[in-house]
Amino acid sequence: MNMNKRMFYFWIFGIAIIAFITGEIATVMMLYLILITLNSIHSTIQDFYADWKKRF
Repeated sequence: MNMNKRMFYFWIFGIAIIAFITGEIATVMMLYLILITLNSIHSTIQDFYADWKKRF
């Protein structure tokens, strides 16, 4: 299940609204970095799995 760009920006927008209401702007930056990192890890694991699947 790969997160597409539309869903990614939806989550960022939702987090930004919540952070703006609560006054925690640093939260947006930190969660944005976490989402980017998790998306990158997920893509890498999918690539490894696709490569592994081709070998067997």
